[in-house]
Amino acid sequence: MNNIKREPAHPGEILRSEFLEEMGITQVELAKAVNTTFRTINEIINKRRNLSPEMALKLSKYFGTSVELWLNLQNQYDIYILLKKNKNILDSIHPYRVSA
Repeated sequence: MNNIKREPAHPGEILRSEFLEEMGITQVELAKAVNTTFRTINEIINKRRNLSPEMALKLSKYFGTSVELWLNLQNQYDIYILLKKNKNILDSIHPYRVSA
């Protein structure tokens, strides 16, 4: 069904390593810049909160990226977790086949 072998990075991991650390921005600074709380940013970075479409929009504006970048990261992560969590259920479902 899906060939993802290893867990994709959570958008919070990318936010921390590729943006905050690379640019020397603190979580507090980012929270203020995008009009949210430190707690929200911290929970995203620590994989305790998913990235909402609203936050994706804010991050895209602040960092000059596309909204799709952030949403795609979240979607890839979510799909991987769902596939892993529901493997037994999915294995029991057989694709529909058209009769001849």
